[in-house]
Amino acid sequence: MSQLAPVICDNGTGYSKVGFAGNSDPSFVFPTAIATRGSGHQSSRAPTIPSKPGHLASKRGVEDLDFFIGDEALANAKTPGYSVHYPIRHGMIDNWDHMERYWEQTIFKYLRAEPEDHYFLLTEPPLNPPENREQTAEIFFESFNIKGLYIAVQAVLALAASWTSNRVTDRTLTGTVIDSGDGVTHVIPCAEGYVIGSAIKHIPIAGRDITQFVLNLLRERGETAGVPPEDQMRIASKVKENYSYVCQDIVKEFRKYDAEPYKHFERYEGEHSVTGRKYGIDVGYERFLAPEIFFNPEIYSSDFLTPLPDIVDDVIQQSPIDVRRGLYKNIVLSGGSTMFQHFGNRLKRDLKQLVDRRLSNSVAASGSAMQSSGVEVDVISHKRQRYAVWFGGSLLASLPEFYTSCHTKAQYDEIGPSICRRYQIFGSAT
Repeated sequence: MSQLAPVICDNGTGYSKVGFAGNSDPSFVFPTAIATRGSGHQSSRAPTIPSKPGHLASKRGVEDLDFFIGDEALANAKTPGYSVHYPIRHGMIDNWDHMERYWEQTIFKYLRAEPEDHYFLLTEPPLNPPENREQTAEIFFESFNIKGLYIAVQAVLALAASWTSNRVTDRTLTGTVIDSGDGVTHVIPCAEGYVIGSAIKHIPIAGRDITQFVLNLLRERGETAGVPPEDQMRIASKVKENYSYVCQDIVKEFRKYDAEPYKHFERYEGEHSVTGRKYGIDVGYERFLAPEIFFNPEIYSSDFLTPLPDIVDDVIQQSPIDVRRGLYKNIVLSGGSTMFQHFGNRLKRDLKQLVDRRLSNSVAASGSAMQSSGVEVDVISHKRQRYAVWFGGSLLASLPEFYTSCHTKAQYDEIGPSICRRYQIFGSAT
């Protein structure tokens, strides 16, 4: 009997992407949110208990089935008796009870799959504790009785997704991944499929900060005067997604806009969410200033001042010397906040300047006795960037050796959850 396609499940802090291996896009993308009955102030680890004592549901029977996930959860947020929870924080699972119920509806209601017939590929953030992996395996093998499980590091899957780019000639799992989503940006170096944990860096600038920055700029110019407060954040998000791009020189860009504002300013037309009244907003400097906070963070806040190219350079310099050339040569973008036009070109240019400056200083320090052959710096942009982690999982799970790399139900029954502390890297895939 032929195998059914493995299920790929990428649960992020903001959104979850789920679907089947071999597809180019996830079947469903919805918020990682769950609405359950009971107060939002209850202990996050305790099961929700109804207010009526002695009610049958207090045995965690019917009450346990009364919940919504994703967009339905957010729609029921204002329904009396329901409260919304986000089971994942900073990439890590925070509430296992809610997460188990979230997975349950994902499999049965959305994918309409029988878990006993499928292998599953799940994703985890870098430096995820092995205890979390054991707990995940326990839920999937004990509650859902799945055939086999593979938990992959998100950065490795993002590297695999970059193989679709026509600029990638050799399929390698060595490279630097810049993963920027809604809440946080990670810079993660990988060598032959293994994450170099000691060199990982976090940047507290991501999609949410860019949206807030755009909103601040619009408010300063007085553009949001006729816009209701509940619509302002949504408009800032639309402006960021539809009009923003990365410029090569911020001073030249300001001059260009000042010289020909009618050519470069855009007009955003919207309508009041309550009254339906139409209004328009001029989108000006926000177009190039929004993604500029990656390269000049001081324009947004004085809390964090190191530009992204400097962080990437530091990460690679802290990695072992024998993999540094490979890390510079294969810098891969992943996540929605790297989707800005010309983002890769600007990052490559700034990083190349840093590397060339260091090389010329070394040559000068040696009195021109040592000459360098140069270091190749390349940033890979591709069409699958937004869902790069999910697509990388889809790619690797459709390889024949995926099934031999998984831990099966029989192995789990024999050894226990500790088997899931280690996973085999796809050696023959590289």
